[in-house]
Amino acid sequence: MRMKPGKDPLDAQALREFADGKLAHYKIPRYVHVVDEFPMTVTGKVRKVDMRAETVKLLGLDSTEG
Repeated sequence: MRMKPGKDPLDAQALREFADGKLAHYKIPRYVHVVDEFPMTVTGKVRKVDMRAETVKLLGLDSTEG
């Protein structure tokens, strides 16, 4: 999710509490990592591959796991 400019930073626990009343328990994310900005392509699209790679590295996962 992207915060609007000028809004307070996102608190991971507050996000989970908000989702708790609105989503099934299995749909609530286990991990929340807050970043200042998303990696972007030259055309302005989010580089999802880079985000996945950073998540794998951050969580210490093997990128070959299913």
